[in-house]
Amino acid sequence: MYLFVFFIIMIGFGYGYIYTADYDQAIGFMGIFGIVAIIYAIISYYSAGKITLSIAKAKEIEKRDNPKLYRSVENLCIASGLPQPKIYLIDDTALNAFATGRDPNHAAVAITKGLLEKLDKVELEGVMAHELSHIKNYDIRLQSITVALIGLIALLSDIFLRSMFYGRRSRRRSGGKGGGILIIIGIALAILSPIIAKLMHLAISRQREYLADASAAMITRHPKGLVSALQKISADHEPLEVANKATAHLYIENPLRNEKGMKWMNKMFSTHPPMKERIARLNGML
Repeated sequence: MYLFVFFIIMIGFGYGYIYTADYDQAIGFMGIFGIVAIIYAIISYYSAGKITLSIAKAKEIEKRDNPKLYRSVENLCIASGLPQPKIYLIDDTALNAFATGRDPNHAAVAITKGLLEKLDKVELEGVMAHELSHIKNYDIRLQSITVALIGLIALLSDIFLRSMFYGRRSRRRSGGKGGGILIIIGIALAILSPIIAKLMHLAISRQREYLADASAAMITRHPKGLVSALQKISADHEPLEVANKATAHLYIENPLRNEKGMKWMNKMFSTHPPMKERIARLNGML
């Protein structure tokens, strides 16, 4: 988190120095960018869950709408010591689910209609335990904040680069070689910061998936249930229509199944660890 804020502040300094050619004013830009980052993160912290559910077109359901799902979540909440989250249903035949919110008292789990129809009781418990583990481990808070900061870094970088080409170029002059070096550093930060931030976020996301799998197995005391569910999910190649790159990391498995490209590139920018590795780790718990 500190690194994310650092990147934003450095972008602010680079932007301020190149735009004004004055060190003092550039430092002032650092403070402004830092304040904007904090305000942006706070707003996103409180609204990210609702925005995610809206993007997924998820509809809240009551116990009478699906007693089977509700009882499963209730029992798992008792076993894990969590308050009952709100439950949402996504009208899609793809197999997937996710959790969102900011803490256990303000959380929600969403599941696709396809997953609900194709999993048996034990498999469904494994998936729901996985999503509840994300809530218990506060992954939902971590993901919400990191997504907000990454979005801000990308936005500020874009503003910076645009100002380089279309802004007031006459004010970029500064004395000596040091000014030129700072300009180069500023441009490099603007270009590389969104990439570095995204890679950091993806690395965090992959590790939290492993943790949620392990936590789910401990809650249910039955790793085979989640293993079987993951096998069914990985065998389903239907992309989730309501998902996009901004929300893909939240799901139990990457919902963008039709992505193509080099294997090493896909692995580097993947939102999830390989399914085979996840299953192998769960089997190691048996």
